[in-house]
Amino acid sequence: MKREPIKLDAGMLDDLDGFWRRMRGGIADLERCEPMVFSCVQTLLSEAECFPSALACMLCEQLFHGQPASGPLRRLLLDALARHPDICQSAMRDLAASCERDPASDCALQVFLFSKGFVALQAHRVAHTLWRDREQRFSAQMLQLRTSMCCGVDIHPAARLGRGLFLDHATGLVIGETAVVEDDVSILHDVTLGGTGKQRGDRHPKVRRGATLYAGAKILGNIEVGAGAVVAAGSVVLKDVPAFATVAGVPARVVKAGALPPALSARLA
Repeated sequence: MKREPIKLDAGMLDDLDGFWRRMRGGIADLERCEPMVFSCVQTLLSEAECFPSALACMLCEQLFHGQPASGPLRRLLLDALARHPDICQSAMRDLAASCERDPASDCALQVFLFSKGFVALQAHRVAHTLWRDREQRFSAQMLQLRTSMCCGVDIHPAARLGRGLFLDHATGLVIGETAVVEDDVSILHDVTLGGTGKQRGDRHPKVRRGATLYAGAKILGNIEVGAGAVVAAGSVVLKDVPAFATVAGVPARVVKAGALPPALSARLA
């Protein structure tokens, strides 16, 4: 029997309760279509009462497999989500971004359950709130380590990430301590937002809204990738990239200037 994919339209992005009801409906559909997966998801979300608690359960299982669902790790995650409801709002926009930009993801429930890029993003959002509370920095670094070990994604808890981000595959992604990634950015696997090793203090890249960083791109130092810019696969970027420019090569140079990629026009309007 065909399963109806769960879509996220603009009117749903702030309706956590409505999306949770649709998620529950999608999970119920699994019982008919894929009973083995249904059983696993039921176990995973057995303690979930709403979208925030479902997110906490998912992160606890993915990052700390085998820990009790009602244990201290889940309470740590739930407490962070309760104190910072913006995390769940950002998660909704990340789900929408994956469904919009990834041709392999046509269902928000699929992304929620199986995308390690989504898992890594939400783990970082929690770690970032813990990092800002100086008394919980060890907890933040524990989440960073577990995310790196489980997802192959290493994002320093101090890095500042916007909403509506899409991490495609995500394996090998490294984002340094003072990096900034603004809203609506897409990042493919094996990308590095790192330092040059010659600086201290503010030493990592600033990626502006709507930029796209393709596989294997290395952006090094306290430089800016402008809004809507595109960094081609395998490029090494050592200086600022103008807004809406495409750069490629080692070292990267501008190969196309001033053009707004069609895929970004709606998001940057």
